Amino acid sequence: MSGLELFAAVLGVIAVWLTTKQNPWCWPIGLVMVLLYSWIFFEVRLYSDMLLQLIYAVLQLYGWWQWTRPDSQREARQVTHLDSQAILFSLGLGLLGSLALGAAMASWTDAAQPWLDAALTAFSLVAQLWMAQKRVQCWPLWIVLDVIFVGLFLYKALYLTAALYALFTLIAVQGWREWRRDPALASA
Repeated sequence: MSGLELFAAVLGVIAVWLTTKQNPWCWPIGLVMVLLYSWIFFEVRLYSDMLLQLIYAVLQLYGWWQWTRPDSQREARQVTHLDSQAILFSLGLGLLGSLALGAAMASWTDAAQPWLDAALTAFSLVAQLWMAQKRVQCWPLWIVLDVIFVGLFLYKALYLTAALYALFTLIAVQGWREWRRDPALASA
């Protein structure tokens, strides 16, 4: 464990907790966290996770914009449900992304866990996009992904990061509860 990993983990807890509270400050705090984790994952050869963190940086900006852009025609984004077709389409894209990235990482890099890391990366992008759009289904997907991430990080001896993702799992359960009770969702 490094001081950098500890600092990134603390920022991660704050960012995810703020997300469950629908506080837009989750996005800039999350931006700093993902930039730090991109370096951490590079150092342990989890290249798909490193790339994921860099993509998250862009998605942090997108999420911040989505959550704070009221204009004359539309209020800031509210919590909504995805329909079954949108869920299946998104998960299908996640599967295709997993296969393509896994094949690339297995063929062209010395990635430590090319296929698992690629799958977690692709499906995390789906969950992150759903979160930026305030789709309530982001939380159960995060729960599944976070549990698997815990195992991967234990395997890579990133014990603090594994503990962080275990905590993310608990926070995601709370986020799912809170977002399902959101008045905007009930009125939809």
